[in-house]
Amino acid sequence: MRYHRCTLIKLKSKRCLVCQSLYEMANIENKRVGSNSSTTYGRVLNIGLDKMKVTYCTDVDKSVITYNFEKRGWKQVGPEEDWNFYWAATISCRNIFSIETGYRMGDNQTINHFPNHYELTRKDLLVKNIKRYRKDLEREGSPLAERGDGPGKYLYLDFIPVTFVLPADYNMFVEEYRKSPQSTWIMKPCGKSQGAGIFLINKLSKLKKWSREARNPFNPNLTKESYVISRYIDNPLLIGGKKFDLRLYVLITSFRPLKAYLFKLGFCRFCTVKYDTSIQELDNMYVHLTNVSVQKHGDEYNSLHGGKLSVQNLRLYLESTRGKAVTEKLFSNITWCIVHSLRAVAPVMANDRHCFECYGYDIIIDNKLKPWLIEVNASPSLTSTTVNDRILKYKLIDNIISVVLPPDGIPDVRWNKCPTREAMGNFELLIDEELATQDEKENPGRYKNSLNKWK
Repeated sequence: MRYHRCTLIKLKSKRCLVCQSLYEMANIENKRVGSNSSTTYGRVLNIGLDKMKVTYCTDVDKSVITYNFEKRGWKQVGPEEDWNFYWAATISCRNIFSIETGYRMGDNQTINHFPNHYELTRKDLLVKNIKRYRKDLEREGSPLAERGDGPGKYLYLDFIPVTFVLPADYNMFVEEYRKSPQSTWIMKPCGKSQGAGIFLINKLSKLKKWSREARNPFNPNLTKESYVISRYIDNPLLIGGKKFDLRLYVLITSFRPLKAYLFKLGFCRFCTVKYDTSIQELDNMYVHLTNVSVQKHGDEYNSLHGGKLSVQNLRLYLESTRGKAVTEKLFSNITWCIVHSLRAVAPVMANDRHCFECYGYDIIIDNKLKPWLIEVNASPSLTSTTVNDRILKYKLIDNIISVVLPPDGIPDVRWNKCPTREAMGNFELLIDEELATQDEKENPGRYKNSLNKWK
């Protein structure tokens, strides 16, 4: 007997609220397609499956993934068997693409990570690539790289906080710190996620103490875990007195040419304790870190809404409190920083046609409505903390599959990766350099406003 992974309720018996919602969504989709069609944009139905049964493999044990695969009639196989679609953990992906394994994927196989995704998702490499991108544009004389007021400032590409990599950039950090000794900085380990190992400092002595306790002085010649230290955004936009950030999902099907899609159903993640800049609260992570993995352990955590607010409701709130024009500008600036972060890493990405990837972008808005890119996650959490959260992530996986697969629902690297509007579901096009190049002569200005697709 088959059981739902989440509720352990037999599928043939009474369903929980979430399962019932997902079941009804699947039925509505199948009825909408009609009885004469065997597939629709990656949604493989039960007609004609004998001809080509799509096989999937996953080592990510999340029901929102397996439910979407099973709904399409796909068959689960092991990683050593013949698979068409692999939803892999990042370490599994690295093993597949390593030279030692000698694995070579076929034309009908696809996987959910690019080989060197870490160029975007490791905190130190993201900063390095964005800095290199700026310098490259400066050498080319691009107006995008126009300098702003003050050293290291850019008019159009100033979307990450001032950041240094430790221990390598320790001396440069000290020089910057002494320009404003009372400033607050945030330390993050380069290779960790979910708020692990993060702390704030406002004195150089605290950093030196941490270094001593780590039993490794700041010596670039010694091998130790790297950290990034960034100027803390100490003037965040607050709602109800609490700090929040945005979690946005960005799907990439190609880096060269760049093809990127934004999921419209992103959300805000709130701290459970009101924002306080006092020294006494400097170590209180419930005040400063928005990660759900941190906040869910707080006494004030609300499991009903999970401390989350939809992007659509944030937009309505800002339009009513700040005005429509500035709200439009804010969301346009958010898409701007996403696209240019992708362009910054595109030249160094291994652009394998078997790959796609959905990244979790974390963005903080300050009280002047300026967005700051904080980090990018290669494996954004698919754990559901609320009913709405589960339905959202079900839609996310469903829409990803529809976008990355050809209309017949079978992986094929020869496909041009141009999904129809219907197949995109809740995704909207951020940028498609191939389409823009092809259509520029016929439709001048068609992609001029393509970065403002949030309505």
